[in-house]
Amino acid sequence: MAGKKSYLIDKNKMPLAMGIAFVAFTTQFGGGFASGAQIKQYFINYGIWCLILPILSQGLYSVFFWYGMRYAYKHKTYDYRSFSDSLYGPTRAVMSNAFEICYLIMIGTASAAAFATGGSTLNTLTHIPYWLCTLIVAVFIFVIAMYGTNVVRTAASTLSVLIIAGLLAVLVPNIIAQWPAITEAIGKMASGEMVAASSETGSFGPALWMAFLYFAFQLASVSVMYQHMEPVTDVKQINKAAIGMFAVNFFSMELSIIGMLAVMYVADMATASVPMLVLVQNGVGASVLTPIISVLIILGAISTGVNMIAGIVARCVNAVERRMKTQAEKEKGHMIRMAAATLIFTAIAWGIAQFGLMAVVKKGYSYLGYASLITVFIPFVIHAIITKMKDI
Repeated sequence: MAGKKSYLIDKNKMPLAMGIAFVAFTTQFGGGFASGAQIKQYFINYGIWCLILPILSQGLYSVFFWYGMRYAYKHKTYDYRSFSDSLYGPTRAVMSNAFEICYLIMIGTASAAAFATGGSTLNTLTHIPYWLCTLIVAVFIFVIAMYGTNVVRTAASTLSVLIIAGLLAVLVPNIIAQWPAITEAIGKMASGEMVAASSETGSFGPALWMAFLYFAFQLASVSVMYQHMEPVTDVKQINKAAIGMFAVNFFSMELSIIGMLAVMYVADMATASVPMLVLVQNGVGASVLTPIISVLIILGAISTGVNMIAGIVARCVNAVERRMKTQAEKEKGHMIRMAAATLIFTAIAWGIAQFGLMAVVKKGYSYLGYASLITVFIPFVIHAIITKMKDI
């Protein structure tokens, strides 16, 4: 918006395309990824296929994000409601409202899970009350999300660098030190022996479906990307962002899978809620790397929460400001509207986390996957076929 202070990334230090790619990275790789729980649940539990199926999940993720971002840029739809109304066309009365429900499920699951995961980890580190820990996480999310997309993108870039640096610090030494255990695990998986606590058979069909389901529930978060298309000046930036997105996401996931294979057959893994912690405790530098893992989980939780909250804030504030006739009206009180919307949705997600509804949140991911198939995956495919991809 004209007259507002610019928080855009210095392009000499961080190109816009990479900043956008890092937003997608921090949206997907939150506390669940940093802890290793999602990687184990959706990939490693299904056998040897875990080494190749990240190509599918991250490839689909990047392609569909690329399609949504290209459409948002071309049609100047910088929040998910205006995007939905445009893409769904004659069916928008039903489909746009259906996606609103999908996004609310995402807020109620991913954001609440971010608060709960970050709060629980901080509680373990500091031993201060859980509610206060989640409140601290909430303050960070509120402050970052309140200042809009440029600050969110800057924060995502910073958090991404920290998360990736932390992953390298944790995983590379352990992969080197435990390489014989990793190769032994790969051999066991190839022969059909499943990892600890897995009830699967190792067949390709279920592994393929779980990788696709992982992509499906992550796909709903494409809606947080539309707001970041406003400063884009060329489709080449979006193309580069999609390539960067795939490279960073795939590398991080594959590195985590390989590292975690070192401990997938140890007894502790059967009951571990933080699989990555088992890796550190059975590897090298446990006294140093244990707090690093904890910090990674907290940073991942904050990054996911920020992106989710920022998406619905942009939608609500844009809806209010579209009714205003002049630019001066929009600028007047803009920060108050941003702060109010951010406070409301941060408070809602924080409140859900207080009830400890992690079972509901876990169930919510399944509902989120099916909801995003109906409201994002199928409409994108139909739109691409009908328009022959000439509308992006």
